[in-house]
Amino acid sequence: MQLQPWARRRARVSVVVPVYDVEAYLPACLDSVLAQEAKGLDLEVVVVDDGSPDGSGAIADSYAERDPRVRVVHTTNRGLGAARNEGLRHVTGDLVAFADSDDVVPPGAYAALLRQLRRTGSDFVTGSVARWEGDSLAQLPWMRRLHATRSALVIDHQPEILGDVFAWNKLFRRDFYEGVGLSWPEGVRYEDQPTTTDAYLRARRFGVIPEVVYHWRIRHDGSSITQQRSSLTDLRDRWATKQMALASVEAYGSAKVTRVFRDRVLAGDLHRYFAEIPGCSDEWWELLRTGVLQMYGARSLTHSGLTPAYRLVGWLVEQGRREDAAAVVAYVRSYGGPLPRVPTPTGPRIDVPVIDLRTVAPAALELRPHEA
Repeated sequence: MQLQPWARRRARVSVVVPVYDVEAYLPACLDSVLAQEAKGLDLEVVVVDDGSPDGSGAIADSYAERDPRVRVVHTTNRGLGAARNEGLRHVTGDLVAFADSDDVVPPGAYAALLRQLRRTGSDFVTGSVARWEGDSLAQLPWMRRLHATRSALVIDHQPEILGDVFAWNKLFRRDFYEGVGLSWPEGVRYEDQPTTTDAYLRARRFGVIPEVVYHWRIRHDGSSITQQRSSLTDLRDRWATKQMALASVEAYGSAKVTRVFRDRVLAGDLHRYFAEIPGCSDEWWELLRTGVLQMYGARSLTHSGLTPAYRLVGWLVEQGRREDAAAVVAYVRSYGGPLPRVPTPTGPRIDVPVIDLRTVAPAALELRPHEA
């Protein structure tokens, strides 16, 4: 294996940090990134002030004044994808990472990613993530499972890794990133998924490490994108980026990867949208159902990796049974745990007393062996 120049000397890691309306969080983020210095690692931080209306740009400038590793680019507001792309135009490093300005990078994260990159010669390396909510910091269970082993893979070996869609828990070789033409979609939310999907599909190999390399702050002030799922704009963008990612996977041409992606990955966050069905607008419901039918109509969400209750909700959405779907969601929310199981001649199924189960396809109620 031929070593890249950065593998034989100190590697410059360029970290792109887009900034918008985060003056309360930005210092903690930049402090955590700037603390990433380690043996064999040279750090560069490119902060992109995306037309922030608060004092974030001034805070970034103050860091640049006292730390030569920090450079600030001021732009008009064009969104997260455009800010990341702009930052990449100013980096000088051999390796590239991303950090969102309201999050924190734990000590030693980039060093751990770099070690695996050097050891495996991968095109990029991804690590696990902890969800940071209030005073609680917990590793995401499904991320722990996807990053259980220290390895170097191709996508056919572990297609479910496509569910790790995050931009900020990865370290990319810049020559790979630019060589395959990666960029972040602009003017749309959830831009991470299409780009990270393309990265997995185009990499000769990618590295995986079990260490938590990112602390993802969950905000409850209404400003977080993930708190706006009941809006039409959010749902349109979600379907758009899912379609982009699915198109890339289908073009890759592996039946196995496509099946796992559609069932296990693409459907993974739909329960969060199904939770918005009670009280949703007519237009939002129609957009939800149209997207579900376009993406899952031929196969049905009864085959997906959703929990049993939300597989049922997905089937009801496919059938256009809005009132029943809303009733099931409300029941699941009030029940507060796994739904009751009842035996049948063909095996156990869930029991949902708020709808007439005689009108439901058996496949929408059946439990899998590990769920019984």
